[in-house]
Amino acid sequence: MKKLRFSSVQVIALGFLLMILCGAVLLWLPVSSAEHVHTPFADCLFTATSASCVTGLVVADTGTHWSMFGQIVLLVLIQIGGLGFMSVSAFFLMMLRRRIGLRFRVILVDSINYSQIGDALPFLRRILLGTLGFEGIGALLLAIRFVPMFGPGRGIYFSIFHAITAFCNAGFDLFGSVSGPYSSLVMFSGDWLVNLVICALILIGALGFWVWSDLYNRRFRIGRCSLHTKLTLTASVILVIGGTLLFRLLENANFSGLPEGEKWLCALFDAVTPRTAGFNTTDTAALSDGSMLLTYLLMFIGGGSGSTAGGMKMTSVAVVMLFVIAGIRNQEQATAFGRTIPETVLRSALTVIFMNAAFAFTGAVCICALDGIPLSDVLFETISAVSTVGMTTGITRDLGTVSRIIIIFLMYCGRVGSVSFALAMIAKRHRIQITLPSETVQVG
Repeated sequence: MKKLRFSSVQVIALGFLLMILCGAVLLWLPVSSAEHVHTPFADCLFTATSASCVTGLVVADTGTHWSMFGQIVLLVLIQIGGLGFMSVSAFFLMMLRRRIGLRFRVILVDSINYSQIGDALPFLRRILLGTLGFEGIGALLLAIRFVPMFGPGRGIYFSIFHAITAFCNAGFDLFGSVSGPYSSLVMFSGDWLVNLVICALILIGALGFWVWSDLYNRRFRIGRCSLHTKLTLTASVILVIGGTLLFRLLENANFSGLPEGEKWLCALFDAVTPRTAGFNTTDTAALSDGSMLLTYLLMFIGGGSGSTAGGMKMTSVAVVMLFVIAGIRNQEQATAFGRTIPETVLRSALTVIFMNAAFAFTGAVCICALDGIPLSDVLFETISAVSTVGMTTGITRDLGTVSRIIIIFLMYCGRVGSVSFALAMIAKRHRIQITLPSETVQVG
């Protein structure tokens, strides 16, 4: 690795690729399938990519196709994919009391979006302890419902599995063995305990590791937190409340016949799960056109930077919106919470948004040309893949081989980061910095 002189981004991209391939090989073994036969390697590769990239798109029902061994392989891939393989590697090195060099620390801070190399290991410890704590509490709460339903052993296993997949925003579920393949959490659409616990785990995982640490260091006094934390929390509240109200309004016809409380519960879950979680308590394919468009938007936005979630990230959208508002007001600078946002942040945000949109739309056009599936369904699938959401209208299993490869590529880019993937493909070149003459261009 040292001789090849890989950059940090290239090491991260290569690490995810190797993890996916190892996972695919393990899933290909007969012991991983419920029928103890070889699953087609292409399906194993698709599933391993979806798990490692914490997406949730599947071509075989998790609860019925895979054995417990296969499900545990998926769970390990999801946990490593959610935390980042560099974080897990550092954790094992610390457990073995091995020295962690400067080169490793540089790659580590890049993988977790942290800026301070010297404080990276204490920050990593907080991430691991926080993850285990949130997942453990979530599993205990889910066990209140699952143990009476499925018995002690199976109930605890279901609780742990779904707490991890919810916190990591993965969207894999085991309820296909209970209520039918690909049913997700539909059987719990009116269950307040399951819905609220899953929603809480999704939202906490989507806030981002930096936000947890900042809140903890400031003793949860939001007024003293960084601008990043304030923007992330504000955007999250707006998206959850606004999304719930809009889904309740747009899906009034589809929610007819349900009790009023269950209507609001379904609307809340529909607003939270597109934040790259992938679960569903209502039929996604039956959403109204307005709700489908709203889901596109929420999937594109995703969660917070440095989190288990994907998407363009809430702060990217918030920064662009603040600059738009500043432009409308004819202000030279964009400000928020008494701070000025540098224009370099705007360039980064616009790059992320453009790259994600370009990947999603290019993939959609290619799949439409290959398989002839309606654009609305295909676009839903490609946005879900590049944003590592895992929601689908049901076309995943109908995709051809080339189209599945496209989805695999989009999931991989979405987890590594579309911009990071592009940078990883570009070799380093030393260029002489030259400033060219400037000239204005008419826009608008």
